[in-house]
Amino acid sequence: MQYLIRRATPGDAQAISKVVIAALRESNARDYSPEVITRIGQNFCPAEILKLMQQRQMYVAVHEHLVVGTASLDHAVVRSVFVNPGHQGRGIGQQLMARIKEAAIVAQIQELRVPSSLTAESFYAQLGFAKVRDEFHGDERTVIMALRLDD
Repeated sequence: MQYLIRRATPGDAQAISKVVIAALRESNARDYSPEVITRIGQNFCPAEILKLMQQRQMYVAVHEHLVVGTASLDHAVVRSVFVNPGHQGRGIGQQLMARIKEAAIVAQIQELRVPSSLTAESFYAQLGFAKVRDEFHGDERTVIMALRLDD
């Protein structure tokens, strides 16, 4: 199924926040403690989303006028790729990542990096990203992954 992938607007902040929080609570909760999920979730309230929009190229996936996914490009770093749990497994994340890759190529970025959650590591690996190293922020472990774009 094809979803509309477009740049996020300030009017999307509330919906993006809901998508991220739902994905954290349902999908990421398998790999992270409730404390980590709560701490990460605090970074994605609507006001914080609006701030992030000023710093990143933020995109949304829309289905029937509802935001069901989001992804951002922060220079050469992929950030905040989340899909509503009820819509996961339908290719939305792949479509968002294709848009991120297009934006990176236009910006002449030669290598994309992503600080992947444990939950999403296999998703990024399927897209060609390779593990570089693990990173720890207290009790939160992320997997730094990279994808060469000039190959």
